[in-house]
Amino acid sequence: MIRQKRVMRTLALLLMIAAIAFPANAFAATGDVSSIAFDDATKKELVIGQAAKQLKVYATVEGSTSKKDITATAAWTSSNPNVALVTKGLVSAAGSGSAIITATYEGAVATVEVSASYPYTKLALKPVKSGTYKLGDPASDLKIAAKLTGGEDKDKVTDVTSLATWTSSNPAVLTVEAGQLKLVGKGTSVVTAKYAGQTGTFTATVDLPYSSLEIRDLGKAASDLELLVGDELKLSAVAPAAGGSTEKDLTADAAWTTSNEAVVSVDKGVLTVKTAGKATVTAQYLGVTGSLDVYVRSPYEALVLVPSEPTPLFLGETLDVKAEVRDRANSSLDVSADSKWSSSNLLTATVDNGKVSAKSIGTSTIKADYVGISKEIKLTVYPTLKSLEAPKADTELYRGETEALPKISGVKLDGSKLDLSGDVKWTSGDNAIASIENGKIVAKSSGTATLSAALPAAPSVVTPAGDVSVRKETVQFKVTVNEKVLLLMGPDEAFNLIVGETSPMPTVNAVWEDGQEKDASALVKWTVSGTNAVIKTTDKGQEIKALVKGSVSLKGTYLNKSITVPVKIEPKITKIVVDPTSIQLNIKSSKSIKATAFYADGSKVSLGSKVGWVSSNPLVASIATTSVKGLAEGKATLTGSYQGMPLSVEVTVVPKLTKLTVAEKTLKLAPKATAKISVTALYDTGATAEVSGQTTWTSSKPNVATVSAAGQITTLAEGKTMIRGKFGGKLVTVSVTVKN
Repeated sequence: MIRQKRVMRTLALLLMIAAIAFPANAFAATGDVSSIAFDDATKKELVIGQAAKQLKVYATVEGSTSKKDITATAAWTSSNPNVALVTKGLVSAAGSGSAIITATYEGAVATVEVSASYPYTKLALKPVKSGTYKLGDPASDLKIAAKLTGGEDKDKVTDVTSLATWTSSNPAVLTVEAGQLKLVGKGTSVVTAKYAGQTGTFTATVDLPYSSLEIRDLGKAASDLELLVGDELKLSAVAPAAGGSTEKDLTADAAWTTSNEAVVSVDKGVLTVKTAGKATVTAQYLGVTGSLDVYVRSPYEALVLVPSEPTPLFLGETLDVKAEVRDRANSSLDVSADSKWSSSNLLTATVDNGKVSAKSIGTSTIKADYVGISKEIKLTVYPTLKSLEAPKADTELYRGETEALPKISGVKLDGSKLDLSGDVKWTSGDNAIASIENGKIVAKSSGTATLSAALPAAPSVVTPAGDVSVRKETVQFKVTVNEKVLLLMGPDEAFNLIVGETSPMPTVNAVWEDGQEKDASALVKWTVSGTNAVIKTTDKGQEIKALVKGSVSLKGTYLNKSITVPVKIEPKITKIVVDPTSIQLNIKSSKSIKATAFYADGSKVSLGSKVGWVSSNPLVASIATTSVKGLAEGKATLTGSYQGMPLSVEVTVVPKLTKLTVAEKTLKLAPKATAKISVTALYDTGATAEVSGQTTWTSSKPNVATVSAAGQITTLAEGKTMIRGKFGGKLVTVSVTVKN
């Protein structure tokens, strides 16, 4: 078979050389075929007994950009009909081997190689060991070979173990790679291999070599252990006897682990107790596990350092730190000499049996360890300071407010400053007024309190003799607490000023948060916007002087609140004209009053509500800005003023006339006769009145009859006339006939 393949390759090569040496298009003319080629010239794989493959060949024609399909008209041959047969490009497998398929057309030749083989029929898996595996089995027993049937010969078997794709249905039980099993845990898994479209499977069962693992202490099964810091204990791991087998010591082979290495370490069963806490010790071997909890306690309840608070030191100073252990509330033991002392920064501070020496500027943590318990304090080493100072002498707060404590600085020998705010301790001279809470000043009630700041007392600190020290210095400042203003109340309307005149500031009342109210006019600090007015300060306080016509704003501030008052500045008025000066109203009716002011230059302005009208009898007539309303029958006087000029309007309120009637609407009289007309007025209040004498009378024919102002008719001559009367806007008529 191999020899046959070599002959086919040689023949194909000779044909390709011939095609290159003698190209069909060497002397081609337009319309002639210059070359032919397969659409896909790659080697074709055929399977005996399966479908044939159709080849396609195309010709390149001189003068044409498109290719011509010549598959059906080309001449086809196979170099080995025992392997491949070809008809019009359709190639079918006849036997196993290789062949060259040649297409010829008008002298042009194209070739393609084909091979034929038998189909693969089976992929079989052959394990070295079948049945049940056990964790710990040697790798040589965990191999599986993959055998593939088919190919060159129908019944040929080929080892494709390294070529197949391997998978495990349960990686928690086992994994597989290139036929090599790796056992992981107890259970069953299906091993699958795939190659060349064939699949083989193998079911493997994995069991444990031991049923359990037991951790023992002094030959007995151990449960939870209670130990003290410093103890050491040797444990063993044993697989108990089961099913007739003997127990086996697995101590040296097991994997020992601890859940907390800082508490307990373990090496081949040997426990080393380091510090107080809890840890779980586990031994594991070939799928079986044993574990127990270890509780480690210190022989003492606590380690206490004195001093225990962060302590500032200055260069050259020393600090004696004492370490004490306690096992009861009132029982302590000095273990300074037996503790293990350390400094996190030896450049800054060293420690020897609890004596700390400040060496250079910086920070360090001093730590003491004793039988599993430890304690530490932080310290800062500062340069030498010559004094302490605060940036301000006092502060003001409102009740309920808080403020950060002021920054406290230490002055170095070169005059530069060092922030010591985090190192000083604060006290208040009166916590009822101002207290210190969480690093802030809390204003409690009105008053003044003195706050003091100093470095904490440190009796265990030794300062070298002759050195400058600020340890006993105190910085003080005062805190004044005021009640907080809820609201400032000023004028309801704009503040009016006259050009050239000076006026006191507006009246302002302060309302405190506790509800109290007082006149704060003298305490308000005023500013003015613009240049139309100026504020002057006199012995009586602040005053405002109007300079030129226009508008400005006054802003007044008192403690935590401000108020803005609009100010209008105008020239002096020479006269004010009120229209009307007297008003008659019905009940519930209203009428407007117009007040016009005239300036010296002849200009005028409507004052509107600026007059501030007030009624002398609000039950009869009320006034709202410029509108007066009648409320009840009677009289009232409205008074007001502007720029000091008094103004007044007389108001009379009368009921409203609803109906006017006469006693007789028709009269028949003789000439030279007289008759009196009676007229009755009905008002909206229900009252009536005889108003003949107040009615205005007229006669349509005075030559027939006349009528007097009192309603007296006098006839003169025969005829007819209409007597008309008018009162309160209403009319009445009387028909008079004069006849002998």
